[in-house]
Amino acid sequence: MTGSPDIVIIGSGMGGATFAAGIAGHGARVTILERGERLADLPENRDPRAIFQRGHFRPKEMWVDAAGVPFNPGNYANVGGNTKFYGAVLIRYRREDFDVLEHMEGVSPAWPVSYEEFEPFYTAAERLYEVRGKAGDDPTEPPHSAPYPHPPVPDEPAIAIVRERMARAGLRPFSLPLGVDIERWLKRASTPWDAYPNTDFGKSDAETCGLKAALKDPDISLVTGARVTRLVAGAGGQITAVEYEKGGEVHRLTPKLVVLAAGAVQSAALLLASADEAHPTGLANRSDQVGRNFMNHNSSAMLAIDPRWRNTSVYQKTLGINDFYFTDGAGGPPLGNVQLLGRVTAPILKANLPRLPEFALKPFADHAVDWYLMSEDLPDPESRVTLDGPRIRLNWKRSNMKAHARLVSVMRERCRAAGFPIVLAKGFDRRTPSHQCGTVRIGRDPAEAPLDVFSRAFEHPNLFVVDASVLPTSAAVNPALTVAAQALRAADHVLKTEFAAAGGLA
Repeated sequence: MTGSPDIVIIGSGMGGATFAAGIAGHGARVTILERGERLADLPENRDPRAIFQRGHFRPKEMWVDAAGVPFNPGNYANVGGNTKFYGAVLIRYRREDFDVLEHMEGVSPAWPVSYEEFEPFYTAAERLYEVRGKAGDDPTEPPHSAPYPHPPVPDEPAIAIVRERMARAGLRPFSLPLGVDIERWLKRASTPWDAYPNTDFGKSDAETCGLKAALKDPDISLVTGARVTRLVAGAGGQITAVEYEKGGEVHRLTPKLVVLAAGAVQSAALLLASADEAHPTGLANRSDQVGRNFMNHNSSAMLAIDPRWRNTSVYQKTLGINDFYFTDGAGGPPLGNVQLLGRVTAPILKANLPRLPEFALKPFADHAVDWYLMSEDLPDPESRVTLDGPRIRLNWKRSNMKAHARLVSVMRERCRAAGFPIVLAKGFDRRTPSHQCGTVRIGRDPAEAPLDVFSRAFEHPNLFVVDASVLPTSAAVNPALTVAAQALRAADHVLKTEFAAAGGLA
């Protein structure tokens, strides 16, 4: 395949699909290249043993760590990207996250844009992804210019009791903003949605919302099974071609604009792999920041067990706690966010405890409520993505771990105060991509950042990057909505600056 579309978008995850939705209907001829395929509606989609024990959907791709040891990173390659499996928490960064925040072991730097500049695009993203929530329910929530499109997903009876118990323990639980039509989801099967793949049964993911809206435009097309291998830069830094492999053949497109949205690691790797004589360290890398400042939330799972109480919930994931978002509860520095996991059942526990039979694990699952704890990972230029020949090397240098340990300790105390005498916690390792971000960040100074504040590469006027790699900080909440908002900002900027008065790219 060869051709000259106006825009090539690389990746159909949250960034790419949302940018496509933002640009749709304005006369641009757009080709979206996705290396994966659409997920089929299979019995395994709602089978916890297939998902968690057998790893039916787990990608086979291997990366290497700083020592060269291979590991499976768990990043998905399919239409819709990682959002097909995500927990659908579509929460805004807090207003303070856009400013400097002092942490226990360092500083989270200010963004080059303010929350107020971002806010209209958060509102637009919430509409596109049909978010269900209740403004003002969370005391840390920033101002909204419009209410959520839908009311919050209701607590199940067992979770309503958990909400009451946590409130009695002195916490302020709130309803998580979610992209889930719970009636449609449960009509297909009575399972959680967190980590379960979605094939258009009620989860608001990049395919079912962003891409679906974009593909209503007949000028926008999707090519699957297309693995982009190289961007070609020409005179003046213009990206003149996109090369990709499909079906064993090499193809080349020559668009006017390139939008890279392959993911925080893959986008950085592609820019590095596209090095040429004029750009020996990779494209968009005059600042030497491409691949640097990799962040991945410090995360743990916590099971709070009460032998006298039974958790009868199916999906569970409706509550969040931000009491420790800006403080440790005693006037100290921020700790992070807490939210419910999707329901952890005996088959899921067995995936982590393979020597124990499910019947022995069932009593633990039946009497437990399951929490996900996350703390901000601070940017560090030595935490980075590089290439080891054709392989990706990820040297993740964790930061702010004392704060995360404190969050685990504080939540253990509060769960016990809420009547859960047994509390177990386990941290996630590098095989779990907990909101990877930061490797091609936005900024105002080309000496310090690869991209400007609208996600355009300083060195390449027709190259934009719109996935989680652009985020200057990880904050301590799920990044999906912020990625979508920045993609809409970038699309809006392209419409205002790149389109001629008569329509179409100038």
